[in-house]
Amino acid sequence: MLNLGVIGTNWISHQFVAAAIASKEYRLTGVYSRKEATAQKFGEKYEGDIRYYTDMTQFLADPAIQVLYIASPNSLHYAQAKVAILAGKHVIVEKPAFSTPTEMADIIECANQKGVFYFEAARNLHEKAFQKIADFLPLPDQILGANFTYMKYSSRYDAVLAGGEPNIFSPHFSGGSVQDLGVYPLYAALGWFGMPQSVHYFARKIATGVDGMGTIILRYDSFDVTIQQGKIADSFLPSEIYLTDGTLLLSGINAFDSVVFYQRKTGEKQVIPVTALSNPMIEEASAFANIMKNPTNPQLGLQYEEWVELSRNINQVIYKLRQQAGVVFDADLKTSENEVDHDSN
Repeated sequence: MLNLGVIGTNWISHQFVAAAIASKEYRLTGVYSRKEATAQKFGEKYEGDIRYYTDMTQFLADPAIQVLYIASPNSLHYAQAKVAILAGKHVIVEKPAFSTPTEMADIIECANQKGVFYFEAARNLHEKAFQKIADFLPLPDQILGANFTYMKYSSRYDAVLAGGEPNIFSPHFSGGSVQDLGVYPLYAALGWFGMPQSVHYFARKIATGVDGMGTIILRYDSFDVTIQQGKIADSFLPSEIYLTDGTLLLSGINAFDSVVFYQRKTGEKQVIPVTALSNPMIEEASAFANIMKNPTNPQLGLQYEEWVELSRNINQVIYKLRQQAGVVFDADLKTSENEVDHDSN
């Protein structure tokens, strides 16, 4: 079993740890938090010899920990992933992995140099249903377009309306709707259709300076994908892919529990058998473990490279969308400063 360390003690970390344990591929070995009481409270739900750390250097020096799951605020992912990689640990970084293409490129290069694996935890990509849909889709010239929707009101938006700036809506912490929820339909689009020719974003910015919701258009050679995503309103619409002979209806785009193809000419309904697990992160935890436990398998190596390249492409697309919307993170300014320093050397 893989010895797992965790950075970030929120609900999504609990969900991943539960999934990792359910996969029978991991054991929780270490928890890092700035406060020891917080780390201990997180770990008390799980069995085994769990060590707690408030010092990052000591945490990363623990030889028992093999892989880290990082679910801290978005802006901290890069620095934490880098020191973990330099310490020889595999890293699983909760989506969105990094704030800028510069950060992404550096992590990929560092992971390759250190001989460890980097994964972006975008769970819908690793559901078995995702591949079933990919196998069902025809050639691109038979695709007419798609409409993906994922909008869910965040209770933390109430704090914004009251004049606050919670991390998930803060440019200082690389927040915003396309970062948090838009990443799911983007993974679906790029995972099934590849990198678009161009991207366009019509965003609704909120008081903190980030996007609260917006419409994204991805333009491909012969069709467009429209994405409606947001964190300041709710949508109950399904997602659809339009084909020359019918329509593929998806119950959702962040997780798949129903996939049906409606044949236009015959009116027949073809149900694509998919099963949604109670914990949607089990499949990604298993997929990551398979790569880490079989580092010399050439087929798995190719799969890993595809995941990394897709992660890089998603990051580039989100960066372009933010630029169009005028959403500027602190991380963007740091990247610019580093580029200036590099140019002056």
